[in-house]
Amino acid sequence: MQVNQPAKQPAAQRAYHHVKSLLLDGAVEPGQMLSEGDIAASLGISRTPVREAFTRLQSEGWLRLYPRRGALVVPVDPNQTRDLVDARVLLESESVRTVVDKAQATDRIGVIQRVTDDLENILKQQREALDAQDLAAFSQADLAFHRAIIEASGNSIYARFQDAIADQETRMSVRSLWRSPEAARRVVSQHAELLTAVGHKDVDAFRATLRNHLMDIHSDLIT
Repeated sequence: MQVNQPAKQPAAQRAYHHVKSLLLDGAVEPGQMLSEGDIAASLGISRTPVREAFTRLQSEGWLRLYPRRGALVVPVDPNQTRDLVDARVLLESESVRTVVDKAQATDRIGVIQRVTDDLENILKQQREALDAQDLAAFSQADLAFHRAIIEASGNSIYARFQDAIADQETRMSVRSLWRSPEAARRVVSQHAELLTAVGHKDVDAFRATLRNHLMDIHSDLIT
């Protein structure tokens, strides 16, 4: 998964985005040590900007620095994973409630229909990515599916909260799907159930299905 990078970035920014891409893609394992020298050589830069990038990533909780040894990739914290699941259930369930309230207030089916159409299109992309065994595209569609639910609410604060946890969501999803290819097939099935709950305007069913979905997919990170 590529992290968009502006042209002519400072070297420290290039190093930061490069290492973060490795972390988000699952290209480096939790518990693995990263070397300043190796990253610097791969980017054709000196060690100083890499050290700056490592320090920034440590402050964000991705790495733990060890002088003269390098940087340890910090494993996903089970407690943080549970907290993230709780946050996602709250955000997305309230987003669906907002959409349902809008539909009831306007007494029109169009509000729900637009949301379910968007979700169905993303689910189609996800099925295609699964058939092509394209994990990167599948993970992007996974994030897009849940993002579409939040954006449908029209609540900009919900969207900002989702932006704040997006990187952790990506890391969790890639790790979980990489460890269990069968999980990708379950994701498609569970997303179809979520779509059905939205179509039926059943917020309680959506909330319960979403929690079961997230706990199932990320069970290896929680236990």
